[in-house]
Amino acid sequence: MQRKEFTQLLDTILKPNTIKDFCPNGLQVEGKNEIKKVITGVTASQALIDAAIAQQADAILVHHGYFWKGESQPITGMKKRRISALLAHDINLFAYHLPLDVHPQVGNNAQLAKLLDIELQAGLEPVTNSVAMKGVLKQPLSGVEFADKITKVLNRAPLTSLVRKDKIHTIGLCTGGGQGYIDLAAEQGIDAFLTGEASEQTIHSSREQHIDFFAAGHHATERYGVKALGELLAYEYGLEVTFVDIDNPV
Repeated sequence: MQRKEFTQLLDTILKPNTIKDFCPNGLQVEGKNEIKKVITGVTASQALIDAAIAQQADAILVHHGYFWKGESQPITGMKKRRISALLAHDINLFAYHLPLDVHPQVGNNAQLAKLLDIELQAGLEPVTNSVAMKGVLKQPLSGVEFADKITKVLNRAPLTSLVRKDKIHTIGLCTGGGQGYIDLAAEQGIDAFLTGEASEQTIHSSREQHIDFFAAGHHATERYGVKALGELLAYEYGLEVTFVDIDNPV
């Protein structure tokens, strides 16, 4: 597949023009024109680039790419080494941030909800393409039972604030760094909130607003969207796609 065709395909699936973001979505570093082999991963780290070089990939597709708003602009140090490696090996870098979070089928929220048996119902925010979602557990669980389920499914124990005695029926969800949405979930009377990270004030919000809280890891909660997208590209379009999971405890 030609690079232009691949870019148009990803844009058609993820519709980046429909959501305001903090970085450019789509092709971030241009490489070879023909794309046959793709490496997918959460973040365009040096380790992922090295894996792509070792596997002679034509493109890397990630959730966390480069050129974030507010970051230092000079291409020096770590940024220079990463981009130099991509250019030296003629590897394309594609990145989709919020468009990959919100996609209703292959998005991070949708994929995590599927794994944890959560039926998503609507956005937490009263806008189109809400980054945070709300839904119900298909089988109500206590906070301890749900934490155990997260541990088994994601292979890591979540940080928790368990303040309720009743079982969890309704739940708010935002993968990655979505801890700030806990207050919106509490305002809507939701039983629990699940995200990737926690801030110091998050636990106070949980305790004082009587809402259970689970932080299951930024990386761990966002592994599944780009993986599902890669599987779709392989199944529907015949590309050779390999997901590489670079371990990250955060």
